[in-house]
Amino acid sequence: MKISNKIAVLIVFTMATLHIKAQQAPMYTHYMYNTMVVNPAYAGSRDALTISALHRSQWVGFDGAPSTQTLTLHAPLNNEHIGLGLAVMNDKIGPVNFSSVTANFAYIMRVSRNAKLSLGLSAGANILQANLNKLTLDQQNDPAFANNINNKIAPDFGFGVYYSRERFYAGVSIPNLMETNYANNNDGVKLAGKDQRHYFFIAGTMLKISNSLSFKPTTLIKVTAGAPIQADITGSFIILDKLLLGAMYRTGDAAGALIGFDLTNQLHIGYSFDWSVGVSTAKYNQGSHEILLRYDFMLKNKKQIHTPRYF
Repeated sequence: MKISNKIAVLIVFTMATLHIKAQQAPMYTHYMYNTMVVNPAYAGSRDALTISALHRSQWVGFDGAPSTQTLTLHAPLNNEHIGLGLAVMNDKIGPVNFSSVTANFAYIMRVSRNAKLSLGLSAGANILQANLNKLTLDQQNDPAFANNINNKIAPDFGFGVYYSRERFYAGVSIPNLMETNYANNNDGVKLAGKDQRHYFFIAGTMLKISNSLSFKPTTLIKVTAGAPIQADITGSFIILDKLLLGAMYRTGDAAGALIGFDLTNQLHIGYSFDWSVGVSTAKYNQGSHEILLRYDFMLKNKKQIHTPRYF
């Protein structure tokens, strides 16, 4: 291919997921505010109709770099034992675009006065597109890149468990139980991409330091076959229950900083910046940006909701 070193690194990274088992799930620095994307049991956990939107621009300055958007909404039903949600995700890397739409169901059980345990299921569809014939090639008639992969649609299902108290949460989940093979046969040359099953563990707590200062450590751990275990570790200080200042580290990938602010009791806005650390793309990019918005619509049938809601 007639491409620069930047594009060469990206194409190797992207096409590797079409042939070997590797880490495929998008990265989120604001994973603690984007929980339902990875765990359907989170649906209905905030006692409000919660809408969250996230945009991530990864590896700024890197041609064809990953760009990810998510939109989630969820709420409990009147009986307080059922939570419903919807999650939409779009992830683009170079010529490859992967999207998903999932409906989430959670059964919420009160296991003690201050603790809940939720069991969640998700069902939806994944859509894969790859504009391979837009690539500039040394051999213009290369059959492997002659045709695009157009709207390959596959069903998917997920499962999760989520335990929460006012100042602590933990959960395990498999959001993509199906390992679908996407095949594209171009003049006898077969390209195949496979949805690799991922296992997630999430946890976090809120530690009160003083009346005006708290410390919030959280983690997200991803496990999949054929790739190293990856962990996001984040520590954030919460000032006056309004302002969040934090730092994060993602093993084998990046370090960064977060800032967030509760503009009202219902609206939270967040921003983060990551620097690539110890990976082959580090010298080719200027970091990654992420923006988050979350809004809680108070439910009329609910009693007064405790504010702030920490998770």
